[in-house]
Amino acid sequence: MIKFGVSGFEFRCSLMALVGYLVLLGLLCSLGFWQLDRAEQKQVLVTQQLQATVSEALDLNSQTAIDVDLLRYRSALLNGHYDNQHQILVDNQILDGKAGYFVLTPFRPDSGQPAVLVNRGWVALGVSREVMPDIAINAPVQQIKGRINHFPLPGMVLKGSEIPGESWPVRVQVIDNTLLAAKLGYALANYQIELDATQTEGYQRRWQIAVAIPPEKHRAYAVQWFGLALTLTALFIWISSRKKHRG
Repeated sequence: MIKFGVSGFEFRCSLMALVGYLVLLGLLCSLGFWQLDRAEQKQVLVTQQLQATVSEALDLNSQTAIDVDLLRYRSALLNGHYDNQHQILVDNQILDGKAGYFVLTPFRPDSGQPAVLVNRGWVALGVSREVMPDIAINAPVQQIKGRINHFPLPGMVLKGSEIPGESWPVRVQVIDNTLLAAKLGYALANYQIELDATQTEGYQRRWQIAVAIPPEKHRAYAVQWFGLALTLTALFIWISSRKKHRG
């Protein structure tokens, strides 16, 4: 039993209780500091992504390979032409509560580099899944402008959802550029370009910066962990203390 007095109060607790308190306190505080560290990392990521959106457009015509993570959300320019005959519909995309597709069209660079899938935006499903939307390109396009991003991902990935169908346009839930390249017969880059809102031959485009958990939420979690540590300390003191009796 551990006993000591402070300002008219006597504190009593067993060694096991003290060790248990210190272990829990250390765990709660470490979780709080971990969340603060995660918040700082996410803040750096968000800042980098915001800077990418306002940076000068990158000329992809001379780029043989790019780091998608490093250049994510960076505006880019590319010369070439659309492959209008071979388009991809990414299924199960919801906008304003309505089901629809992202329309991804291969863009073949004049330089002979691997083709890039251009996300031309969202189109509604329509009256039936059996009827494909009209996604034809009505005018020649020789240059595109958009932002670099990873391929869209669904909330749940089902087995076989990346396998394209037989006829064009193909409908998939997950983009696998290797499988699509094999079906197309030419190489595909491992990223998409989300078509800029100023560009023609596009659909509804509401491109956003994707952060799974924002920095503010990590800080809120940290406050909760530190709050639990404070509560634990208050309970430990309350349970272990008693007023001294004067003789």
